[in-house]
Amino acid sequence: MFRKLLSVPPLLPCAFRHFSICELPPELTQLQQTCRAFVNSQLKPIAAELDRESRFPKETIEQLADLGMMRVTVAPEYPGGSGQGMLALSLIVEELSRGCGSTGSIVSIHNCLYANLLDRVGSGEQKDRFFRKYSCATLGAFALSEADAGSDVAALSTRALEVEDGFVLNGTKAWVTSALEAKSGIIFATVNPELKYKGITAFLVDFEEAPGLTIGRPEEKLGIRASSTCNLILENVKIPKSNLLGTIGGGFRLAMEQLDRARIGIASQALGIAQAALEEAIAYAKQRIAFGEPLLKLPAVRTRIAEMAVRIESSRLLVRKAATEIDRQRHATKACSMAKWVAGETATFAAHNCQQIMGGMGYVKDLQAERLYRDARITEIYGGVTDVQKGIVADQVIKEFD
Repeated sequence: MFRKLLSVPPLLPCAFRHFSICELPPELTQLQQTCRAFVNSQLKPIAAELDRESRFPKETIEQLADLGMMRVTVAPEYPGGSGQGMLALSLIVEELSRGCGSTGSIVSIHNCLYANLLDRVGSGEQKDRFFRKYSCATLGAFALSEADAGSDVAALSTRALEVEDGFVLNGTKAWVTSALEAKSGIIFATVNPELKYKGITAFLVDFEEAPGLTIGRPEEKLGIRASSTCNLILENVKIPKSNLLGTIGGGFRLAMEQLDRARIGIASQALGIAQAALEEAIAYAKQRIAFGEPLLKLPAVRTRIAEMAVRIESSRLLVRKAATEIDRQRHATKACSMAKWVAGETATFAAHNCQQIMGGMGYVKDLQAERLYRDARITEIYGGVTDVQKGIVADQVIKEFD
């Protein structure tokens, strides 16, 4: 059914004459509803177990691949490609994250940072090679950050030395999502550290054909525990010239463009977690009796629920605006940073208030409130911490007055 839903023609800019940010087109509403049904029946029942065991949801990812959700924005001529936009991807990630924050993160990062970038920038030969060699259930990684180069991307030290028939990579990349499961990745390195951001270059790396590439141990994380996060250690990894993605020195621009898309994915993940927290809080408050009546009747509880609902709806409008701007091929940096900033804070706020409403039951692992809080925290951190998003928004707003 998903395959059928995702086979509708891509939404072209002209289609947005009839698109309201408050109302989805019918085909996207159907996609959202069907995805929600899948989450309720297939994902929510196993989410706590995945978290407890730090277990990668292999079977779920395979199901999602069959349903066209692992290459959402990839052109349909490639296996698993659905040819949809960021708005469709945002809806999918939100619904998946409502059931399992880890699964939402895996799908979001693979789609936003690997598959979309390869589809947008890769040559026909590169897309044929990487999209056809590996099934659409096979994950790709995105390796930009380093221990001393997180928000300050220009400070990265992984070196790409150009040789006669390609490049040799040396260095260590940090915080690589799905590094354990990925079969290929996009790795950023500098051809000359003195050039700062002008030296940053992107490379496609087939992990099965990269002697010298080592995957570090998985990090023990507070949340999204079913999603692996590792270092990639590169020791004289030889890359053919045909694996250069874009141009030498063009990697910084590619990374910034892709991070805009990743911030929509992260904001959508945050929305799903926040929505799950609201639903959990209301369900508990309906049946919990205190002072002779359900908690839902108490003014303090009702105020918390109202505040959660308003923040979630406000965040959702920002996320959909940002996704729509990308789909319209407009400059969307401000909108994407606004969405990630506000939705990330909303996820933590909603999860915190869910726990407060549930009291002690929100603190124990018997119910999902504590997992929602742990999963929410990452949405304010990766893809650029909230403070960085505020700086980006300020820069963009000030430019509008120049």
